[in-house]
Amino acid sequence: GGTAARTPPLADPAPAAAAALPKGVRQATFSRLFVPRSRPIVWSIIQAAGWPIWPLILASVVALALIFERFWSLRQSVVAPAGLVEQVLTEVRKAGVTPELVGRTAQRGPLGRVLAAGLANIGAPRPVMKEAIEEVGHGVIHDLERFLTSLGTIAAMAPLLGLLGTVIGMIEIFGSQGAAGSDPIQLARGISIALYNTALGLIVAIPSMIFYRYFRGKVDSLVVEMEQQAIRLVDSAHGERK
Repeated sequence: GGTAARTPPLADPAPAAAAALPKGVRQATFSRLFVPRSRPIVWSIIQAAGWPIWPLILASVVALALIFERFWSLRQSVVAPAGLVEQVLTEVRKAGVTPELVGRTAQRGPLGRVLAAGLANIGAPRPVMKEAIEEVGHGVIHDLERFLTSLGTIAAMAPLLGLLGTVIGMIEIFGSQGAAGSDPIQLARGISIALYNTALGLIVAIPSMIFYRYFRGKVDSLVVEMEQQAIRLVDSAHGERK
């Protein structure tokens, strides 16, 4: 019998196609596909933005820390626990006002401090009791508004820091112009500094302002609620509300 003719194996077209490319294109393609990136993209952006971006990074870290701290501290269950006034009034009706009750109430957050001031003066006339509550209330409001001024300052200053970076970038751009022509590397660096700092300034400022306004409204609503609860205690102590 005859022997069947063997078909030669097909050649891989990839090397041939790669060889047909220009040398520079082959090197760029190989580097993009097989060589890992040596620098993270975030670090590349920081380097392109120059030194003016560091104050903005610091401001963003501080703003983020303040936002998380205020979210944790301004919780309803921490500031004004539900049913606290009813619990206090129930204990007053059962055993009267005792130092132990005043101390336990003062440990129940900002609203507890306000109610404890009223309990400590429950036998005094109504104006005296209200004045004692208002004095403690001023300190409680100050504590609730803690760090909000700092957050508002960051919201106002971040665009100015971004503008500073923009100005420095423009200086770099104008410095790239010389008698022999423009330096493309310095020109590109100046454009990067201007754009990156402007963008990051807005990225920091916009969320900071949003949360500043949100926390302001949150504090106002909590203060109104604490005032209502304190009035309930005063009226109950003087027999005007059961």
